[in-house]
Amino acid sequence: MLRRALRILLILLLVPPVIATAIGWMVAPSFLHPVRRPLTPDLIREAGASFAHTGAHREDFPVTAPDGAELRGWKVRPRSPNGCWVLLFHGVADNRVGAIGQSEILLRAGYSVVMMDQRAHGESGGAMATYGWLERNDTRAVVDALVASEHPAHIFALGESMGAGIALQSAGADARIEAVIAEAPFASLREASYDYAGLQEYPLLGKTLFAPGAWIMLYRGGKLAGFPAAGVSPEQSVAERNFPVLLICDEADTTLPCRHSKKIYAAARGPKSLWMVPGAFHTAALGFAPEEFQRRVLEFFWRAAKVPRS
Repeated sequence: MLRRALRILLILLLVPPVIATAIGWMVAPSFLHPVRRPLTPDLIREAGASFAHTGAHREDFPVTAPDGAELRGWKVRPRSPNGCWVLLFHGVADNRVGAIGQSEILLRAGYSVVMMDQRAHGESGGAMATYGWLERNDTRAVVDALVASEHPAHIFALGESMGAGIALQSAGADARIEAVIAEAPFASLREASYDYAGLQEYPLLGKTLFAPGAWIMLYRGGKLAGFPAAGVSPEQSVAERNFPVLLICDEADTTLPCRHSKKIYAAARGPKSLWMVPGAFHTAALGFAPEEFQRRVLEFFWRAAKVPRS
């Protein structure tokens, strides 16, 4: 009886990791190729109505990435520009219009904005998404083009989810980005993989029984894409360069829970603050607390513009 019980226990302990490993191997290519949300005429009309409401004007902003990928986006100027520009970064499987609510707040306050489709998203090219590994170089090309054409007084960034992680990594690699607001960022690809392995509900399972699935997914994905998954880490980026960061954590977020923002906050070397939004789901702070969101965003960028450049 004891031997049988031990055999059953061993099977129960071994089967989940084996199944998780097989699933991780199979799904590895999919996280490199997220579903592409097309920039439809309806979305363009929605954006146009939003810009008209704030008195803003948009123009196409094509940029060629260092690897030759064609990036597509908009430069949007408010009625009364204050000389500062904000790079807006959307989430995974979305496009530039996903940041339209944030753009309205900024445009009304006089900030000009850049709204790009990230590589492998929207109308932008690129064979696959790398969650910051190549995207930080894309951002450098965007900043190069922006500086050459607009001569901005200050450049800031605001990102959501995947975009928040890319914004932090971009700022870590380019000192021209002076400050970053990041809502629901991932601390690292490895840390995020535990949430996905745990079905976005049980991260402890993702770190234990299902951990082999997370490990093999990142390993195979990195091999297929040709980049080290361990190098995709906003947490590491904020530790490498001193720049102001406002982290927004949605308390009811199960996709990228607050522990990600807390890890980034702990690692950040520059001026930092963490806003935990009660009851908010993933990237829903603007919907749950619109007035507070606007106040914090504008106050953060106003203060950042007053800091002398290093």
